[in-house]
Amino acid sequence: MNVQVRTRISAYAIAVEDDRLLLARLSDASPVFTPGLWHLPGGAIDPGEQPVEALTRELLEETGLELVEARLLDARTYSAQRNGISWSLTALFYAASLKGGAPTVTEVDGSTEAAVWVPLSDVRDTAVLSPPAADAMHMLDSSKAMSTATR
Repeated sequence: MNVQVRTRISAYAIAVEDDRLLLARLSDASPVFTPGLWHLPGGAIDPGEQPVEALTRELLEETGLELVEARLLDARTYSAQRNGISWSLTALFYAASLKGGAPTVTEVDGSTEAAVWVPLSDVRDTAVLSPPAADAMHMLDSSKAMSTATR
């Protein structure tokens, strides 16, 4: 069996507003992670594109929302297999502030089929989250614990 290996670097938004997290549901066009999982908005950085530029573009495509500010939080690596391709993914996680509004998927035939604000209290079942989205939940939990400890 000949397995193709691809490397991908992606930028993802961890956007929280009113105790809600912005999530995108992956469509059948998702190249890396299983369709139907809830994922962070964001995606691949194109050649020559800066990570925050990619994040801005992907947010508009996947949610219709505009990025106001982004702060790099963390970077993680993932391995995944989908459609005969073995993926090596590097994910850059950004704390993102967005202009208000209701999320709307604007990209046609892209990897996102829905985008919604989900109450943080409803996002505890990691079985419905992509690995990066599950890690984002841990990052949020850690930041809450650190902010509580410094009070």
